[in-house]
Parts: sequence; C-alpha cells; structure tokens
Amino acid sequence: MTSTRPRSILITGCSTGIGHACAHGLRRRGWRVFASARKSADVQRLREEGLESLLLDVDSPGSIREAVGTVLEATNGGLDALFNNAGYGQPGALEDISREALRAQFETNLFGAHELCTLVLPAMRRQGHGRIVFNSSVLGFAALPYRGPYNASKFAMEGLADTLRMELAGSGITVSLIEPGPISSAFRANAYRHYQAHVDAAASAHRNQYQAMERRLTAPDSVTGFTLTPDAVLTRLIHALEHARPKPRYYVTVPTHVFGYLRRLLSTRAMDRILLRSTRSERE
Repeated sequence: MTSTRPRSILITGCSTGIGHACAHGLRRRGWRVFASARKSADVQRLREEGLESLLLDVDSPGSIREAVGTVLEATNGGLDALFNNAGYGQPGALEDISREALRAQFETNLFGAHELCTLVLPAMRRQGHGRIVFNSSVLGFAALPYRGPYNASKFAMEGLADTLRMELAGSGITVSLIEPGPISSAFRANAYRHYQAHVDAAASAHRNQYQAMERRLTAPDSVTGFTLTPDAVLTRLIHALEHARPKPRYYVTVPTHVFGYLRRLLSTRAMDRILLRSTRSERE
C-alpha cells in the first residue's frame, strides 16, 4: 500500500452495529474511512460523529455507481479496501416466503456487494493491491430453520467470495470472509420488521413455531459468552486489512467455531440433528 496517503476503505451499512463500530475503529487506526449508509439522516449523523460519510443504497445500481465515483474522485482514483457489510435477515419458513421477498434478500445481501466489487476492482488492479472483505455469517455454512432467505444469501456470498479469491490470485488483491455468529446489534429488530412485512403467520402451517420465533426476535439484546459486541468483528477486520497474509475466513463467536468444527467431522444427517437441537427452544 502507498505511504503518501492514508489507507482508504469504503464500508457499507454503517448506520448501526458492525459497520458503525468498524468505521470508527478503523478511523482511530488512521484509515481514511468512507462510511456509507442508505438514509440521509444516518449520513448526517455519521458526519457529525467525525466520519466521512456518503449515501449508498446497495439495492440501487445508480446509488452504488454514484458512491463509488465519489470515493474514487476523493482519493484520486485509488481505494485500498472494500468492506461489504450491509445486509439484513429475512425470517420465515421458506414455504411462506414469496419470490419478491427472496429476491429482496439477495439484492441487499449479495447483488449489491457483487456490483461494488466490479466497480472498485479496476482501481485496485491499476494500483496493484487491494483488500476485499465480505461480512458473511455462521449461517453462510451452517443452515438453521426459519432463516432460509438469509441462509441462502450467505451461502451464495461464500461461493462468490471463494471464486473471486481464486480469480484474483496473483493480482495483489486479497479476498476474505468474516463469519460472525450472534453479535449485539439491531439485526433482530430489523429482521422482525421484515418478518412482519412478508410473512402471514396466521395463515401458515408454521404458526405455532412462529410464536416462539417472534419471542426471540423481540427479546432484549444482550452481550453474553455467545453474543459478542461488534468490536469482535472489528478485530478480525483489522487482521484481514492489515496483515501481510490475510486469512480466507475469520470465525467470530463460540457458535461459529463449534459449528465450523463439527461440520468438518459429522455427516449431513448428524449435523442436521445438532443444528435442529440447537434451535429447539425457538420452535416450542
């Protein structure tokens, strides 16, 4: 990376949670952070917090192009890193999820991230280096019931990132996946909003299970041995951005490490039993 200017990074989804914590954390480390959000009020708040912030709605190709253009103009055509963080979870049984709701999940969690990569990669190739990091999930390799759209989008993200990493081999551009488990954030509150918008629980064969799911989504968020703060993701992001040999994958939280270990040892049926057992309380 160049020494004549601060290292620069574009981060999506910085209004709250992981994106917000990582934007501030990297700024404290001397990075020039372009912290994006999809709402003008959030952009203004981020600016008042001392961040360089801009509008970027990952569902909108026009917004993506405008934001990348603004960043590249501000950096004289260079960008050291991209953190694809924006996303949400669409809860619900798959048989209750419409094509529209599934498409919306992929637009936010995958298609926007892919388009951002295609737009920043030419600049990274010209300068001969770059770091691309995707915020995936434990649900990118271990599926859990009633999270089907989110599972599918993160499984797809893992495949996209793995392919991109191989295609960029030897270019000086690295690709990493961060795979958090439960992180204290507004994720569940946002998921509940999308659940209410797209799932008719009263008409569903899963209506009894939905009652337990609703209790989980509306319960107060707390930090425990299993649920960590967003700073746990920041630690992995710093390694992915600054280490000479960034890892292809970074596990975060105990459930991610446990499920990752068991997935390598167990058959699919055995893994299904464990995953179903781990979420039994959500269906009773």
